[in-house]
Amino acid sequence: MVGSSRTQDLVLIKDLERVLDSCPLELTRVDEVWPNLYIGNVAVAQNRKTLHNLSITHVLNAAHSKQGSIGDQSFYGNSCVYYGIAAEDSDQFDLSQYFKPAADFIHKALKTKDGKVLVHCIMGVSRSATLVLAYLMLHQRLTLKDALKHIVKRRAIYPNRNFLSLLLKLDEQLTRRRSLCPLL
Repeated sequence: MVGSSRTQDLVLIKDLERVLDSCPLELTRVDEVWPNLYIGNVAVAQNRKTLHNLSITHVLNAAHSKQGSIGDQSFYGNSCVYYGIAAEDSDQFDLSQYFKPAADFIHKALKTKDGKVLVHCIMGVSRSATLVLAYLMLHQRLTLKDALKHIVKRRAIYPNRNFLSLLLKLDEQLTRRRSLCPLL
């Protein structure tokens, strides 16, 4: 039973990877992937002038305390609200524990007057993209596949297979919950 479940997950993950592979875009430093929601790399997050030019008000760092990723509330001062998650981009790290807190941070930030959010990690491809996908699923009611299709039209992303698997579990939970209570 466990083997067939793992095989089914792999089939679903490969299907998601086909969506990711369909992205015609080159990786850039930062892209707006949803109104006022940006995914970027660490260089953008550490460039106060770029943040100011983009009018970023909130920064979610999915690589907090990682080598090459400086940043905390004192770095941003009063210009941005900071939230750091010390996530590993690995096949062992359980990023799902941060799906709801990160999604809630993004949602609350976007509801503030003139709120603009930058979600970043080191490259802006896996950890940050995964957290934005979770936000789209939790607060915008998109399925995982629809969220992926939406983002790859705007940014080259590639969450690792572990993160895709965690997002699949979230997608299944949300689908089940919404079938029981359609207003959720």
